Amino acid sequence: MAMTVRLPEELDTQLEVIARARHTSKHALLIEAAMRFVNSESKTDRVLSLTDEITDRYADTIRRLEDA
Repeated sequence: MAMTVRLPEELDTQLEVIARARHTSKHALLIEAAMRFVNSESKTDRVLSLTDEITDRYADTIRRLEDA
């Protein structure tokens, strides 16, 4: 899917420097960054979900530990 991205000049310049150093394109860098962000957000959601499950499952134990 095609998309136009408008970047601040400073960010565009920084991406250009990184792209040259890595012998790749700014497009490839933006894809990589987007994928890292999506993976990070997915992991955060999973961790929060698991934390909720653990809190529910061990609520009594957690309360007893608070009182100890």
